[in-house]
Amino acid sequence: MNTTIDLTDASFAQAAPIRTASPSYQAFRILQIGFVAAPILFGVDKFFHVLVNWDQYLPAIVARLSPIGGHNLMLIVGVVEICAGIGVAWKPRIFAYVVAAWLAAIIVNLLLIPGYFNSGLLRCCVARFRAVARRINFGPS
Repeated sequence: MNTTIDLTDASFAQAAPIRTASPSYQAFRILQIGFVAAPILFGVDKFFHVLVNWDQYLPAIVARLSPIGGHNLMLIVGVVEICAGIGVAWKPRIFAYVVAAWLAAIIVNLLLIPGYFNSGLLRCCVARFRAVARRINFGPS
């Protein structure tokens, strides 16, 4: 049995451009790049607070109940987000579930903070969650 790929074969040479040109493949790649870049960027920013002061997105009740304090808890959140982004780059089919769960947790977290029910961040998280849910086929299409 020959398992090598003949790169000079015309059928193989024509199949690659068709696959990458399909709208569904392009949509997958756009989502994958977004779900790799965003968690890594936001996770790193938890340490530097360049984009926003992330501690304001932690509900006061969670900060009071945390034995390590609110800021340290957000640093752990940053590490988890970085790992999730790397995971999506490494194994997108597996880590899509991790990111979907993480986004659901962010949505619940924002709903616990008074005044954030209609925030842009909440809307962004819901949109990202729906995109992931569609990708892993447990949400409406």
